Amino acid sequence: MVMKKHLFVIVFILFFPVFVFTQNRYAVVIDEIMADPSPQVGLPNNEWIELKNISSSPVNLAGWRIADASGQSGPMPNFTLQPDSFVIVCAGSAVAAMSAFGTTISVTSFPSLDNAGDMVSLRSNAGNIIHAVSYTDAWYQNTVKKDGGWTLEMSDAQNPCAGISNWKASIDIAGGTPGRRNSTNATLTDASGPSVLNAFSPNNTSIIIVFDEPIDSITAAASGNYLIDGGITIQSASGIAPLFERVQLLLNTPLSANTVYNIIISNVKDCKGNIISANNKTRTGIATDAAPNDVVVNEILFNPKSSGSDYAEFYNRSNKIIDANRLYIANRNSGGVISSQKLLSGSPFYIFPGDYVVITEDGDRLALDYFVKNPKAVLTVSLLPSFPDDEGTVVLLNFQGEVVDEVAYKDDWHFKLIDNPEGVSLERIDPGASSQDANHWHSAASTAGYGTPGYQNSQYKLMQNFNATISVSPKTFSPDNDGRDDIATIQYKVTEPGYVANSTIYDAAGRPIRNLVKNATLGLQGYWIWDGLDDKGQKLPVGTYIIYTEVFNLNGKKESFKNIILLARILN
Repeated sequence: MVMKKHLFVIVFILFFPVFVFTQNRYAVVIDEIMADPSPQVGLPNNEWIELKNISSSPVNLAGWRIADASGQSGPMPNFTLQPDSFVIVCAGSAVAAMSAFGTTISVTSFPSLDNAGDMVSLRSNAGNIIHAVSYTDAWYQNTVKKDGGWTLEMSDAQNPCAGISNWKASIDIAGGTPGRRNSTNATLTDASGPSVLNAFSPNNTSIIIVFDEPIDSITAAASGNYLIDGGITIQSASGIAPLFERVQLLLNTPLSANTVYNIIISNVKDCKGNIISANNKTRTGIATDAAPNDVVVNEILFNPKSSGSDYAEFYNRSNKIIDANRLYIANRNSGGVISSQKLLSGSPFYIFPGDYVVITEDGDRLALDYFVKNPKAVLTVSLLPSFPDDEGTVVLLNFQGEVVDEVAYKDDWHFKLIDNPEGVSLERIDPGASSQDANHWHSAASTAGYGTPGYQNSQYKLMQNFNATISVSPKTFSPDNDGRDDIATIQYKVTEPGYVANSTIYDAAGRPIRNLVKNATLGLQGYWIWDGLDDKGQKLPVGTYIIYTEVFNLNGKKESFKNIILLARILN
């Protein structure tokens, strides 16, 4: 009897640590991924992942599984991973080749890892998420190595939640380091708390908050860490597996339609224990589908710098909350048919009233080429529709495929005195004006870096109601594309339809130098713009000019107006 008791104690001491650590999050981490083994560099042409035990106790992997976005593997065999040790996990067909590099175990139905990006998770035999990685090919941080043959390596295994900042392509000459310490091994310092990216509401009684990194489960589940205005109270909060970078709030009070709610987050920690401080506010509400003209094309870069990529900016001019996950950007092909549709966002992302959103292929490059005032407003897609340098069409579609807005642009819409339009965006002058009128577009100002992605255009001018029939503003303008009074705006207002107008600009000597408008049919109100050039597109000297406008209709009513304007330039 005594002997059996001693035997039980010995067994308990030997195996109890394994039992405890098999369920601990981050005890074992995915620290190397071979997602794209071809073309081969020096390793076998097989997909695999490497696991590392970063705990202080042995961990038995029996029954554990590997999963990706499309499915999960069969269970791992009875294998104990020692502290600070590695094991290669792959399909059975790859075991012989991979065993030459280190300890290898196989699983049935090993997930097919996507080259461009995938979400890979490690689950215990109880189904708990131990570690998860959502990689993209941008994580290689190397344009050559992302094309295949190289592994993704985690630099600091003790910092498993850091994301792209903790991963890069292997620098080992073999293309990877299976079964041994990573070639990119380094110690990273993480003293920054999590930041909230955005929030959305799948229905009127729940909210999903998205963070920039995985969140500590305990602090994520404390409903008192979230404050919502409008009298909304929270029933419960919980982190969402497998990445835990999202938190779901269930509400006692339903959200109302057409209302924007503000959320403040406090005391939530990341997996390193850093507490959220800055960037702890976001908004949500009930999104509705966009109708025509709710969201408009507001800025287009179709001729980017040689190192950059195109971008299109959209502006929500409605009072609705619009989900970018239910909008498509497209173009028209040579036959005029809408084609190359691409979702603005692969996941819910709200465009609130008065907000801007920018779509590009390379958000990092955009931030280097232009001032990006709000990085959260930049959405990156893998492939934009084609927007040619000379002329093309930007189309915005809603979830039903209905055209929300469309602009058929031309390169001659640019300011005529710009020698090289490369890297210069076209900006909409007035979001409320017609999308297709060339007079409502202008080159972005040089003082704004030739582009304003994600914020108010440098050439923005909202046309207000006025009392006079003809009004010119500003009284002094300087057409040098510096973003300050680059264009003169001639606004008109008539009391009834059916009027036609002619408008001619004269110099101080009374010579006509620009036929601005000829036999233009007028609406009840509108405007024209003058860019300071003559009829030949030549720059005019500084001085006083007269804008002479005749307004008439077929009933014989006629009025004429003279407006004086000063053209000025900054002296060098």
